[in-house]
Amino acid sequence: MKLVALIDVVAARNDYFNKTGTYIPICSDGGIVHDYHITLALAMGADFVMMGRYFARFDESPTQKLKIGNNYVKGYWAEGSTRARNWQRYDMGGSKSLAFEEGVDSYVPYAGGLRENLNNTLSKIKSTMCTCGSSIISEFQNKARITLISSTSLVEGGAHDVIVKENKYPGE
Repeated sequence: MKLVALIDVVAARNDYFNKTGTYIPICSDGGIVHDYHITLALAMGADFVMMGRYFARFDESPTQKLKIGNNYVKGYWAEGSTRARNWQRYDMGGSKSLAFEEGVDSYVPYAGGLRENLNNTLSKIKSTMCTCGSSIISEFQNKARITLISSTSLVEGGAHDVIVKENKYPGE
């Protein structure tokens, strides 16, 4: 996800809205992999996100699960890749061929089933919005504050100086 590009586009959209009264929704397109990427894109002004790479990781995506080294992966190809653009929907007609490849043809880490993962993602987004005192995206965009933190802050903000139990419930 290109945060600087999103910041610039949102600023231009907001200027255009202030001048014309016409609101143009923004899609954060590309790079959405983790839950927090969705939340960041929404907080920074995107109205919606493209999530092809996010969804490609799950059992329900059409590619096969493969084992590469010690990890399971699923095949993934971006819209601008040669593989995607060679499909019928990108036929330019005549003898015109693909001039250059813009997207990747690669693998993404396998993540299991969609239902449990998507529910978890939605819970994280809702929790972050609630933490910012927001119940709708436009309110979230106005209230959210994004701050750079150090790697030490990440450690100190999480569980540290403890031994985390493998059991999730007492008595197990």
